[in-house]
Amino acid sequence: MTPEVPDVTVTVIVYNDAARLPRAVASLLRQTHANIEIVISDDHSTDETPSVARGLAAQDPRVRYLRLPENSGGCSAPRNRALEIARAPYLMFLDSDDELPEKAVELLLAAHREREVDFTMGAVRRIRVDNGRRSTWMPQLVARRRTLDGIETDPRLLFEHLSTSKMYARDFLDRHDLRFPEGIHYEDQLFSAQAYCLAKAFTIIPDPVYHWYIEPYAASDAASISNQRHKLTNVGDRVHVQRLIDDFLVTSGRGSLREDKDYKFLKHDFRMYAGDLPYRDDAWLRGFAEIMTPYLDTLASNAYARLPRPERVVLQLLRDGRLSDARSAARGLGHPVAPARVTADPETGATYWGDRVPESATARRELDVSDLELDTLPLASARFRHEITELIPGPGASLTLRIRTYDPGLRLPIGPHRAALLLSPGSRRLTAPFRLTPVRPGVFEGEAHLDLAAARLPLHGFTGLRHPVLRVQHRGQTHTGLLLAPLTFPALTARVAYRGGATPHHVTVEPEGRNPGRLQVRWQPTGTTARVLGPAVRRLAHPKVKNAARMLASALR
Repeated sequence: MTPEVPDVTVTVIVYNDAARLPRAVASLLRQTHANIEIVISDDHSTDETPSVARGLAAQDPRVRYLRLPENSGGCSAPRNRALEIARAPYLMFLDSDDELPEKAVELLLAAHREREVDFTMGAVRRIRVDNGRRSTWMPQLVARRRTLDGIETDPRLLFEHLSTSKMYARDFLDRHDLRFPEGIHYEDQLFSAQAYCLAKAFTIIPDPVYHWYIEPYAASDAASISNQRHKLTNVGDRVHVQRLIDDFLVTSGRGSLREDKDYKFLKHDFRMYAGDLPYRDDAWLRGFAEIMTPYLDTLASNAYARLPRPERVVLQLLRDGRLSDARSAARGLGHPVAPARVTADPETGATYWGDRVPESATARRELDVSDLELDTLPLASARFRHEITELIPGPGASLTLRIRTYDPGLRLPIGPHRAALLLSPGSRRLTAPFRLTPVRPGVFEGEAHLDLAAARLPLHGFTGLRHPVLRVQHRGQTHTGLLLAPLTFPALTARVAYRGGATPHHVTVEPEGRNPGRLQVRWQPTGTTARVLGPAVRRLAHPKVKNAARMLASALR
């Protein structure tokens, strides 16, 4: 008897992931549209994956197991080998560490059957493994149902370059001989760019069709390719695939998309590396510039013009070889942070980032920060740069923060100024007053003492995080700005018993996220889940921070 032809083939690629593979396959077996074929394509795993996969295939006739004869080192080969044996007229792809929502196949297939299109796509739900938080990937692109007659209708979709969020018509892939490029990383970017450009029509639905699990604190050997940005080979891989996309746009007659594609690279791909620059040493920065700068010089000038000024500054400093300045400019990206220093052109009056007037016309255009109005905005909305230069654990539950404030617009006259750190974890604001003393024109320093045990928390406790801010006052006007955490500051976690009957809490003082950003304080009532505290606790064990951590923890115990 001939087996029923499946409507959809879903390929699950896997490599040494025996633990999570059953979860991925289970999400396919739960699909509300059951007439599917599941191909587990194993990139020659060396763990228990083969036996697990064979067991899954034995339990359900819809599951097939394919094992590659040797490891390919990427995602393309296992997907392409599965395509060779897939029997369905529609195709999807799933990674072994992710899942499909139970109606994904049904919804995407229904969109195909409503209108003849080359592929359908939906929303991707990102799920943080460490805390369970959920968000939608590129939500503005999938907010409403629509069918597009070609990518030119909305080139912003180049930002949504995941191959796994889509269901492809097999005839479309075969007609254009479209396969995943083998032997390279970031293969999704090239494959998706080709699919967008070759498709005559495709449909977008707003429903979630993919669950993408994000593990930001994964060990370096288990991190995804995108999270291996510390490797210069990773930088080279990303630039290489961009050049392949550029070549394809030319050969396919889609050169009009080049500016949009360049903007996507600057706003998304480069921006991820830019956030890491303050942590990189001089040797890494030189290697990064050698790889990145020649490619940046090929991009459309209008693509740069579409970026926010702070991002353009980082890019231009890198292109000019001012690597230390690029590292400094990258601190605080995404926040209203002023440059540490600016220079006025005596001839034109323009204000430029840094300690010199740029030489080239391009550099003068990109480094002109006159639009920040550093010297004219009211104090309340003026831009300053508040950096914590040192954080010292003190007696009891106190911390001493040494702070340097840069005022490049010279809004504050020379002389001491009243300032305070403000923190509000509960109903009552915690205030730590101090003085900012001038060091030289435009630079002030001060020392604030923050007692975390003095915070008034609700009796039932407080779970969450807050970012201390710095308030400075002058002649009845007030400015409040964020605090940039020290680059080398490790997270410190301690148990604090609060007055007034509030439950004891674990309190963590740490930098915001993985990129250099604001200082943040995080509270977790004791006795609840310890998963949130995991990363901070691991960092406390680092030899370089044991002494400081021990001082704080013993004082607050």
